[in-house]
Amino acid sequence: MKTLIFSIATALISFSALAQNALDAATPDGLIKTIVTDVMVSVKADPEIQKGNIPRVVELVEKKIVPYTDMRRTTQLAMGRNWSKATPEQQNQLIIEFKNLLIRTYSGALSQLRDQTVQYKPLRSSPSDTDVIVRTVVIGKSDPIPLDYRLEKTNEGWRVYDVNIMGAWLIEAYRNQFTNQINQNGIDGLIKFLQERNAMLAGKK
Repeated sequence: MKTLIFSIATALISFSALAQNALDAATPDGLIKTIVTDVMVSVKADPEIQKGNIPRVVELVEKKIVPYTDMRRTTQLAMGRNWSKATPEQQNQLIIEFKNLLIRTYSGALSQLRDQTVQYKPLRSSPSDTDVIVRTVVIGKSDPIPLDYRLEKTNEGWRVYDVNIMGAWLIEAYRNQFTNQINQNGIDGLIKFLQERNAMLAGKK
């Protein structure tokens, strides 16, 4: 379980990156390589994050994760058919709460970043593709961890909207949970569930 949490945290942080540095956003693998390098350096250089300072971690993610991910698409896919049943206001609430859930659930594992390195697999895509997967492997003291990123080309450039950790896509992992909550309590019930979960995680910090 700890390995899975660390892997997802690495994925989330790898989403982030580059507030000021030059960004190779012309290609999806170039974007991921630049993001991963910058964020791992930033985390390892911040003693507060290494100590487990969650507010500092959340601040890092809030500043750097949002511009290079598409949380709307991530949330929409996690909702499945139920997305079209939500009002625009509900959709916005779901995006905010889901983003906060991902950040708060896995932020604590950032302090574990130490000597990991990342290997990048050759990108298998054509120049005309608008939806691609960048495959990587995280190398550390334990067994290598396959970590893949799914990106879509938007008007603003490439954006990450899903990750695969050891064969499990993040969106699929939450879809059943979301569906069950909606079947039992409706969309407002799911929003309440996410809000309560986030409040509980915030209280633990």
